[in-house]
Amino acid sequence: MSLKVRAILVVVIGVVMGLSLSIGGGLLSDNKPPASAEMAWEQAQLFAEVLERVKRDYVDPLDDSVLLESAIRGMVRDLDAHSQYLDAGEYRDIRISTTGSYTGVGIEVAEVDGAIVVITPLAGSPAALAGIRSGDEIIAVDGVPVSSRHLQDTLGRLRGHAGSKVIVTVRRDTVVIDHEIRRQVIRVASVHQEMLSPSYGYVRVSQFRENTARELARAVDELQDANGGLLDGLVLDLRNNPGGVLDAAVDVSDLFLDSGIIVTADGRAADAKFTRSAHRGDILDGAALIVIVNSGSASASEIVAGALQDHNRATIVGTTTFGKGLVQTVMPLSRGRAIKLTTSRYYTPSGDSIHEVGIVPDVYIEGTPGFPDLSLSGLIDREADAQLAEAMQQLQSRAVMHSNAQ
Repeated sequence: MSLKVRAILVVVIGVVMGLSLSIGGGLLSDNKPPASAEMAWEQAQLFAEVLERVKRDYVDPLDDSVLLESAIRGMVRDLDAHSQYLDAGEYRDIRISTTGSYTGVGIEVAEVDGAIVVITPLAGSPAALAGIRSGDEIIAVDGVPVSSRHLQDTLGRLRGHAGSKVIVTVRRDTVVIDHEIRRQVIRVASVHQEMLSPSYGYVRVSQFRENTARELARAVDELQDANGGLLDGLVLDLRNNPGGVLDAAVDVSDLFLDSGIIVTADGRAADAKFTRSAHRGDILDGAALIVIVNSGSASASEIVAGALQDHNRATIVGTTTFGKGLVQTVMPLSRGRAIKLTTSRYYTPSGDSIHEVGIVPDVYIEGTPGFPDLSLSGLIDREADAQLAEAMQQLQSRAVMHSNAQ
């Protein structure tokens, strides 16, 4: 065994044994080593054996740092489909993405039943414009087959210099399609608004970023100003919204609620257990609110839809949402690196977990292909878009009920 591998073995055994002994310290009083410590020793030895074999016999020479980083990636990746180790570049990318500007093809993916599936292409992104759709299964990148066990490797191959090209191969039903996509800097405008009629407004949120609630509040203000200071109703479109920053989802929900729990979370660490509640002040002053969702609405989108549904503040129209009820926390490490770790499960105000279940709409309406438009600022179609047409009908019905009550 080489000196380098011996040194690594000493470090690994020291760390693992230290953790095991600290957990099982109460067992030391009878002078017998705890079983967990014995197992840790065996696993550390196994790790060193594998490391030595790979370094000695793998077809290409490998650096120790590369092998150890791969081991770290594998450890975190095997926890679940959403946890990952981030090197300095990946950590920088994820920080940039929360502000709405990053480089890539513009898709949100997840592991589903052993496959890498597109949750949604981001509005206006190269992937969306190339024709990639929610539900497509990515099977290769630049001709290299992908695996759910190597999700981050796949995401890494989708990244690259702005202007460079990548071939993304997807399976849609039984058809295999190659998409040539040119990578670019993705600047995501998270909110778009327009008037549906003289008294009804429409806002679409494509992703939850740090300033999304401020953007949404400003959009609603502009719609109200355009209508003489008030609205009779609003459609909030969350279709194909893959989520984003949890606090942004809480703040968006808070815009329309006067009180009550928005979301609760439960985890092992103290800061992974929390409750977020609404503050007084509804920017619509109680006007009718319809939320449109579909299978591409995930995570933060589901927090908003679930909170507004449970408080009877909004009618949910569309199809069942994606069903991602886990919270990831990005934890900085040394030298600009980090891990994104699943730390909590979140629950709607009613106490339900939507993980792998989703938010079930109050009014189920199948989507019409092509809607919403791939561009965030694309024109909406009040007639051809079946889900939007139903949302407008719901607004009008509520307005009639309201006028009858006067």
